[in-house]
Amino acid sequence: MRVSFWEYLGNRHQQLFADALQHASAVLQCMVVATVIGVLIGVATYRSEWAGNFATLTTSGILTIPSLAMIGLLIPIVGLGVAPTVIALTLYGLLPIVRNSIVGLRGVDPSLVDAAKGIGMSRLTRLLKVELPLAWPPILTGIRVATQMLMGIAAIAAYASGPGLGNVIFRGLASLGSANALNQVLAGTVGIIILALLFDAAYVLIGRLTISRGIRA
Repeated sequence: MRVSFWEYLGNRHQQLFADALQHASAVLQCMVVATVIGVLIGVATYRSEWAGNFATLTTSGILTIPSLAMIGLLIPIVGLGVAPTVIALTLYGLLPIVRNSIVGLRGVDPSLVDAAKGIGMSRLTRLLKVELPLAWPPILTGIRVATQMLMGIAAIAAYASGPGLGNVIFRGLASLGSANALNQVLAGTVGIIILALLFDAAYVLIGRLTISRGIRA
Protein backbone atom coordinates (compact mmCIF):
# COMPACT_ATOMS: atom_id res chain seq x y z
CA MET A 1 0.00 0.00 0.00
CA ARG A 2 1.32 3.40 -0.95
CA VAL A 3 1.91 5.75 2.01
CA SER A 4 3.14 9.33 2.31
CA PHE A 5 6.80 10.04 2.91
CA TRP A 6 6.17 11.00 6.55
CA GLU A 7 4.16 7.85 7.16
CA TYR A 8 6.95 5.82 5.60
CA LEU A 9 9.46 7.44 7.97
CA GLY A 10 7.20 6.73 10.92
CA ASN A 11 6.81 3.07 9.99
CA ARG A 12 10.49 2.47 9.22
CA HIS A 13 12.21 4.90 11.60
CA GLN A 14 14.01 2.21 13.61
CA GLN A 15 15.53 0.55 10.55
CA LEU A 16 16.40 3.91 8.99
CA PHE A 17 18.06 5.01 12.23
CA ALA A 18 20.10 1.80 12.35
CA ASP A 19 21.17 2.27 8.72
CA ALA A 20 22.09 5.90 9.46
CA LEU A 21 24.25 4.84 12.42
CA GLN A 22 26.03 2.27 10.25
CA HIS A 23 26.56 4.88 7.55
CA ALA A 24 27.96 7.44 10.00
CA SER A 25 30.15 4.83 11.69
CA ALA A 26 31.63 3.65 8.38
CA VAL A 27 32.43 7.21 7.27
CA LEU A 28 33.86 8.17 10.67
CA GLN A 29 36.12 5.15 10.93
CA CYS A 30 37.37 5.54 7.37
CA MET A 31 38.01 9.24 7.96
CA VAL A 32 40.12 8.47 11.03
CA VAL A 33 42.25 6.05 9.02
CA ALA A 34 42.43 8.40 6.01
CA THR A 35 43.42 11.31 8.27
CA VAL A 36 46.26 9.39 9.90
CA ILE A 37 47.56 8.12 6.55
CA GLY A 38 47.04 11.44 4.78
CA VAL A 39 48.81 13.54 7.43
CA LEU A 40 51.71 11.06 7.55
CA ILE A 41 52.06 11.29 3.77
CA GLY A 42 51.97 15.07 4.02
CA VAL A 43 54.64 15.09 6.74
CA ALA A 44 56.82 12.75 4.71
CA THR A 45 56.60 14.73 1.47
CA TYR A 46 56.06 18.45 2.19
CA ARG A 47 59.76 19.31 2.31
CA SER A 48 60.34 18.03 -1.23
CA GLU A 49 58.62 19.66 -4.21
CA TRP A 50 58.88 16.46 -6.23
CA ALA A 51 57.61 14.19 -3.45
CA GLY A 52 54.73 16.52 -2.62
CA ASN A 53 53.64 16.71 -6.25
CA PHE A 54 53.90 12.93 -6.60
CA ALA A 55 51.77 12.36 -3.48
CA THR A 56 49.14 14.80 -4.71
CA LEU A 57 49.14 13.34 -8.22
CA THR A 58 48.81 9.77 -6.92
CA THR A 59 45.90 10.52 -4.60
CA SER A 60 44.27 12.60 -7.38
CA GLY A 61 44.51 9.57 -9.64
CA ILE A 62 42.74 7.42 -7.07
CA LEU A 63 39.89 9.92 -6.88
CA THR A 64 39.31 9.71 -10.64
CA ILE A 65 38.41 6.00 -10.42
CA PRO A 66 34.60 5.64 -10.48
CA SER A 67 33.36 4.40 -7.12
CA LEU A 68 31.43 1.48 -8.61
CA ALA A 69 34.53 0.40 -10.52
CA MET A 70 36.70 0.70 -7.40
CA ILE A 71 34.37 -1.43 -5.30
CA GLY A 72 33.88 -3.88 -8.16
CA LEU A 73 37.64 -4.34 -8.45
CA LEU A 74 37.98 -4.87 -4.70
CA ILE A 75 35.24 -7.50 -4.38
CA PRO A 76 37.26 -10.36 -5.98
CA ILE A 77 40.19 -9.48 -3.71
CA VAL A 78 38.58 -8.88 -0.29
CA GLY A 79 35.03 -10.14 -0.81
CA LEU A 80 31.70 -8.48 -0.09
CA GLY A 81 30.66 -6.46 2.95
CA VAL A 82 32.66 -4.09 5.11
CA ALA A 83 36.17 -4.69 3.72
CA PRO A 84 35.73 -3.19 0.21
CA THR A 85 33.75 -0.32 1.71
CA VAL A 86 36.49 0.59 4.19
CA ILE A 87 39.29 0.32 1.64
CA ALA A 88 37.47 2.34 -1.02
CA LEU A 89 36.35 5.12 1.34
CA THR A 90 39.79 5.42 2.91
CA LEU A 91 41.45 5.73 -0.49
CA TYR A 92 38.92 8.29 -1.70
CA GLY A 93 39.40 10.38 1.44
CA LEU A 94 43.15 10.79 1.01
CA LEU A 95 43.43 13.57 -1.60
CA PRO A 96 41.98 16.56 0.33
CA ILE A 97 43.89 15.57 3.47
CA VAL A 98 47.23 14.97 1.75
CA ARG A 99 46.98 18.13 -0.32
CA ASN A 100 45.95 20.35 2.60
CA SER A 101 48.57 18.80 4.88
CA ILE A 102 51.29 19.65 2.38
CA VAL A 103 49.93 23.15 1.80
CA GLY A 104 49.51 23.78 5.52
CA LEU A 105 52.97 22.58 6.49
CA ARG A 106 54.61 24.52 3.68
CA GLY A 107 52.72 27.63 4.76
CA VAL A 108 54.18 27.70 8.27
CA ASP A 109 56.30 30.83 8.79
CA PRO A 110 59.98 29.73 8.53
CA SER A 111 60.97 32.28 11.17
CA LEU A 112 58.82 30.45 13.72
CA VAL A 113 60.47 27.16 12.84
CA ASP A 114 63.91 28.78 13.09
CA ALA A 115 63.00 30.25 16.48
CA ALA A 116 61.94 26.82 17.72
CA LYS A 117 65.16 25.38 16.39
CA GLY A 118 67.11 28.15 18.10
CA ILE A 119 65.77 27.22 21.54
CA GLY A 120 66.88 23.62 21.09
CA MET A 121 63.78 21.84 19.82
CA SER A 122 64.44 18.66 17.88
CA ARG A 123 62.98 18.21 14.40
CA LEU A 124 60.25 15.92 15.74
CA THR A 125 59.39 18.32 18.55
CA ARG A 126 59.22 21.24 16.09
CA LEU A 127 56.89 19.21 13.90
CA LEU A 128 54.57 18.23 16.73
CA LYS A 129 54.55 21.46 18.72
CA VAL A 130 55.00 24.14 16.06
CA GLU A 131 54.41 23.04 12.48
CA LEU A 132 51.42 20.69 12.81
CA PRO A 133 49.46 23.00 15.17
CA LEU A 134 49.96 25.91 12.76
CA ALA A 135 49.05 23.72 9.78
CA TRP A 136 45.97 22.34 11.54
CA PRO A 137 43.39 24.79 10.07
CA PRO A 138 43.98 23.75 6.43
CA ILE A 139 44.29 20.11 7.48
CA LEU A 140 40.90 20.33 9.20
CA THR A 141 39.45 21.91 6.06
CA GLY A 142 40.74 18.96 4.06
CA ILE A 143 39.12 16.56 6.54
CA ARG A 144 35.80 18.41 6.20
CA VAL A 145 35.92 18.24 2.41
CA ALA A 146 36.86 14.55 2.45
CA THR A 147 34.02 13.74 4.86
CA GLN A 148 31.43 15.41 2.64
CA MET A 149 32.68 13.39 -0.34
CA LEU A 150 32.66 10.12 1.55
CA MET A 151 29.09 10.64 2.79
CA GLY A 152 27.87 10.36 -0.79
CA ILE A 153 30.36 7.73 -1.95
CA ALA A 154 29.50 5.50 1.03
CA ALA A 155 26.03 5.01 -0.44
CA ILE A 156 27.63 3.05 -3.30
CA ALA A 157 28.89 0.54 -0.71
CA ALA A 158 25.48 -1.13 -0.91
CA TYR A 159 26.65 -2.52 -4.26
CA ALA A 160 29.08 -4.70 -2.28
CA SER A 161 26.61 -5.46 0.54
CA GLY A 162 28.23 -2.76 2.62
CA PRO A 163 26.56 -0.98 5.53
CA GLY A 164 24.62 2.26 5.52
CA LEU A 165 21.81 4.19 3.91
CA GLY A 166 22.89 3.15 0.43
CA ASN A 167 20.98 -0.08 0.99
CA VAL A 168 17.76 1.91 1.35
CA ILE A 169 18.48 3.83 -1.84
CA PHE A 170 19.42 0.72 -3.82
CA ARG A 171 16.30 -1.14 -2.67
CA GLY A 172 14.20 1.79 -3.82
CA LEU A 173 15.95 2.00 -7.18
CA ALA A 174 15.60 -1.76 -7.68
CA SER A 175 11.85 -1.54 -7.15
CA LEU A 176 11.02 1.65 -9.08
CA GLY A 177 7.37 1.65 -9.98
CA SER A 178 6.33 -0.08 -6.76
CA ALA A 179 4.28 1.70 -4.09
CA ASN A 180 7.03 3.07 -1.85
CA ALA A 181 10.13 2.99 -4.05
CA LEU A 182 10.36 6.77 -4.23
CA ASN A 183 9.96 7.02 -0.45
CA GLN A 184 12.89 4.64 0.02
CA VAL A 185 15.18 6.59 -2.31
CA LEU A 186 14.15 9.89 -0.75
CA ALA A 187 14.58 8.60 2.82
CA GLY A 188 18.11 7.37 2.12
CA THR A 189 19.08 10.55 0.31
CA VAL A 190 17.70 12.88 2.97
CA GLY A 191 19.38 10.78 5.66
CA ILE A 192 22.77 11.18 3.99
CA ILE A 193 22.29 14.94 3.66
CA ILE A 194 21.38 15.23 7.34
CA LEU A 195 24.42 13.18 8.36
CA ALA A 196 26.68 15.35 6.21
CA LEU A 197 25.33 18.51 7.85
CA LEU A 198 25.76 17.04 11.34
CA PHE A 199 29.35 16.01 10.62
CA ASP A 200 30.15 19.43 9.22
CA ALA A 201 28.69 21.13 12.29
CA ALA A 202 30.85 18.87 14.45
CA TYR A 203 33.95 19.92 12.49
CA VAL A 204 33.06 23.58 12.98
CA LEU A 205 32.90 22.95 16.72
CA ILE A 206 36.19 21.05 16.66
CA GLY A 207 37.78 23.95 14.82
CA ARG A 208 36.57 26.43 17.43
CA LEU A 209 37.93 24.24 20.22
CA THR A 210 41.30 23.40 18.66
CA ILE A 211 42.26 26.49 16.66
CA SER A 212 43.39 29.50 18.64
CA ARG A 213 41.85 32.88 17.89
CA GLY A 214 45.21 34.21 16.72
CA ILE A 215 45.52 31.50 14.07
CA ARG A 216 41.86 31.94 12.98
CA ALA A 217 42.46 35.66 12.58
